[in-house]
Amino acid sequence: MEIMFNTSKNFVLLGIEEMERFKYLYCSLFFIIYFFILLFSCTIIFVVVFDESLHEPMYTLIAILLLNGIYGSSCFYPKLIIDLLLSSKEISRIGCLAQTFSVVLFAYCEISTFTIMAHDTYLAVGHPLRYPTLMTNSLVLKLIMGSLIFNTILVLPNSLLSSRLPLCGSHINNIICDNMSILVLSCVDTSVNKLFGAVSFVVDLIFMALLIAHSYLRIFLICLKISKDACKKAIHTLVTHLLNFSIFMVGVLFLFVRYRLENTYLPLAYHILLSVISFIFPPLLTPVIYGMRMQTLKIKVIHHLRNAKQSVFAN
Repeated sequence: MEIMFNTSKNFVLLGIEEMERFKYLYCSLFFIIYFFILLFSCTIIFVVVFDESLHEPMYTLIAILLLNGIYGSSCFYPKLIIDLLLSSKEISRIGCLAQTFSVVLFAYCEISTFTIMAHDTYLAVGHPLRYPTLMTNSLVLKLIMGSLIFNTILVLPNSLLSSRLPLCGSHINNIICDNMSILVLSCVDTSVNKLFGAVSFVVDLIFMALLIAHSYLRIFLICLKISKDACKKAIHTLVTHLLNFSIFMVGVLFLFVRYRLENTYLPLAYHILLSVISFIFPPLLTPVIYGMRMQTLKIKVIHHLRNAKQSVFAN
């Protein structure tokens, strides 16, 4: 049987076609979600950057986490909104691979940042007197840059492997590009790609999750020995981090479910839903949770908002 190779340079996103009937409704909804993600995240990042009293590793890490959330959302929402407005269902192969790489890198960086935050919390609770020298903003930035380089090296081979595949189709059952959708369209065996992608992500996730669990366990053991007030403060911070990490993992779970169901018959609406949920709740709820639960940060944000309001009315 002769194999018909896809000579087109573009992919067709069937999810956009599925949403065409109510495109203005979806476009408005996604615009509002993206606007609030930017508003909430940028507000906290602005306060952390310009308020010297918040120039501490914990708040720096929160700002970096929110910045990564903006990056992840920007890989998804702007193009989707424009595609819906213009009824554009196509994406170039280079653009598709770039979007796939960017989305996966966002997930890896999110996990790495949560891991660094867990270790930072452990040092603050376990070594309060030595903490200012053990963890500094300079060290935090070095750890973040190191993890970014490591994650890029980890993600890049999978994208390069996918870019070399001969394809027999051009229709993607989604509103964005993801690696599994590209593999499904391949004319050749993609076992190596699937194995490399699955092993690299699972190993990285398990390793980072173990580091996080180890830090949280040590914090819990320390809390059994310190004062009630110090313990309450430590647990409050820990629960805040854990809550945000859990929300992120739920998003990963939805993507994993879609990944496993790619080769099965599933209504296109479910593919869209499983993808969209992963890009709505983590980046939207993370700044809200930190803004509400971190008391010092909450007070500073309210203070700066009041000052901004007074400046506007004064002018």
